[in-house]
Amino acid sequence: MLYTPPKNDEKRRPRVLALANQKGGVGKTTTAINLGTALAATHKSVLIIDLDPQGNASTGMGLEADGRTVTTYEVLIGEETLKGAAMETAVPGLYVVPATRELSGAEIELIDVDRREHRLADAVASLDGDWDYVLIDCPPSLGLLTLNALVAADAVFVPLQCEFFALEGLSHLLRTVERVRQSLNQRLEIHGVVLTMFDKRNNICDMVESDVRSHFGDKVYETVIPRNVRISEAPSYGQPAMIYDWRCKGSQAYIHLASEMIRREEQRVAA
Repeated sequence: MLYTPPKNDEKRRPRVLALANQKGGVGKTTTAINLGTALAATHKSVLIIDLDPQGNASTGMGLEADGRTVTTYEVLIGEETLKGAAMETAVPGLYVVPATRELSGAEIELIDVDRREHRLADAVASLDGDWDYVLIDCPPSLGLLTLNALVAADAVFVPLQCEFFALEGLSHLLRTVERVRQSLNQRLEIHGVVLTMFDKRNNICDMVESDVRSHFGDKVYETVIPRNVRISEAPSYGQPAMIYDWRCKGSQAYIHLASEMIRREEQRVAA
């Protein structure tokens, strides 16, 4: 079902967060899906923009491939608006702009287009009053699609897997964020880093956590997402882990992460 505008007429700019990390398999999509679900559970209206040609966020929210008639591809090439592409999910208040493999061609098609880095930002600018949060699930690369997300976003939310090369990958992303801030989006900041796939039995996880917290301090969320079988199973059923099994440790961790994020947002607004 396509998006139905809210009844209230209050106009406000949504808070736009890009979930980015150029490494694959670090939990970007899982975090987008479950963080979005947790925020919706607190009566926040949430839009997930699936900007990965693999379309995993769309699949993970139960959107069948043959039902994705309007996607982020049409949004980026200017044939559709985000509101026109947004699809309702089984989670009340949570919508998804889906993606298909066709999106991979957008990077080539936009090469010679004016303001190619601003295509998504221009689309997001029309969303006043529609959602509280927009979460952009980026592809595992720092190409034009991710660049569009960074230009459109207020802040970057970084899922970071607890593995040996984690800090090296993070340093590349931070350099990219700084370049974007200097040349394309002055308001862009790092919202926070969340450690994912944490296994307390693995000494490497403790070492990575210690290193990341010593380098980035308060930017690192206190909440840590554990490695959890139920989180891995949920996408195959087209459900967020919080719907599939809200009692599991992974779901509970995402509930705590959403609470911590909301507190940070309240502190930011108060400041």
